[in-house]
Amino acid sequence: MTDNAFIQITDLTRKFKENTALNEITLDIQEGELFGLVGPDGAGKTTLLRTLAGLIGITGGTVLVAGTDLVKNPEGVKSQIGYMAQEFSLYGKLSVLENLQFFGELYNVSSSIQKERIPGLLAFADLTAFQDRRAANLSGGMKKKLALACTLLHRPPLLLLDEPTTGVDPVSRREFWNILNNLHIQGTTIIVSTPYMDEADRCSRVALIYGGRIVECDSPPAIRDKMGAEVLKVITDDWRKARAGILGLPGVQDVQSYGEAIHVLVDSVDSRSPIIKEVLLDNRLKIFEMREISPRMEEAFISFIRKMDQEN
Repeated sequence: MTDNAFIQITDLTRKFKENTALNEITLDIQEGELFGLVGPDGAGKTTLLRTLAGLIGITGGTVLVAGTDLVKNPEGVKSQIGYMAQEFSLYGKLSVLENLQFFGELYNVSSSIQKERIPGLLAFADLTAFQDRRAANLSGGMKKKLALACTLLHRPPLLLLDEPTTGVDPVSRREFWNILNNLHIQGTTIIVSTPYMDEADRCSRVALIYGGRIVECDSPPAIRDKMGAEVLKVITDDWRKARAGILGLPGVQDVQSYGEAIHVLVDSVDSRSPIIKEVLLDNRLKIFEMREISPRMEEAFISFIRKMDQEN
C-alpha cells in the first residue's frame, strides 16, 4: 500500500447475506490514474465501484478516498465523485440540453455555472448539433456520451464508470475512449470496469477480478509478462482435434480457442514448436498457420483464472 495514494483500499469485504461479493480486496490508486477493472459477470466489479461511490455499505476493511473514510463518512465523498452506472438514468422525453440542465440541478450546479460549462461539455462529447434532440432518439453511443457529460457537469476529480461502452458499436467505443483519454490527460482520476480486453490495454494499470478477489494488479505489459508463457498461434482444418492432441504435451501450459485458431501457451515456442507440429501431422491435420504471436491481455486473464481455479 502507498500512504499518499488518492484511493486506499485495505482488506475490503462486502457480503450480501451468505454471498461474499468482495473478499478482502487491497488496492491503492494514484491521483490522475486511468485504472481498469476487468473480470467476468459477477466478479465484483460493480460492487466495488458502488462501494467507492458511497452507495453501499462496507462489511469489513477500510476505504479512504481523497482522505475521506467511507466507513465513517460515506456521504463525504459524493461531491468529489462522478458515478456512471451501466444503465445511466437519462430522461428520454427530455432533450440533450434539458438532461444536462436537470443533472446540473441534481449536482447543485448554479444556473450561471451551467451556462458556462454546458457548451463546452456538448462540444467535448460531440453533441452540440444534437442538443435539441430527445434523449430517447439518440443512438446508443450518443446516449453513453450524454451520460458521461451529465456525470462531468460538476467537475468531479474522480470518475467511476461501470462498463460504459457495453452495447455500443466499435466506432462509438473508440470515440468514448478518446474522451476518456483527454480527461486522463487533464488529470482526472478514472476507474473504469470493462469486459473488453482491448480497453484494458488502454489503462495505466489493471486489476483482474475473479470471485470477489484481485487475481493480479499491474500495468498491462507487466501482466502479460507475469503470465510466464510464450504464445503459438495454430490454425488447422480441425481445431478441436488439434487442441485435444496438443493438450498435455511437455511444456504446454494451456490451449485456448479463438474461432478456427487455437493459441498454445508454452514455456518456449522455439523448443516446443517441432513437437507440436509433429503431433498435428501424426493426427493427419492440415496446418494452415503456425507462428509465434505476442501475448494479449485475454490470454493472460484466462491463464490467471485457470491457475486460480486449479489451486482452489
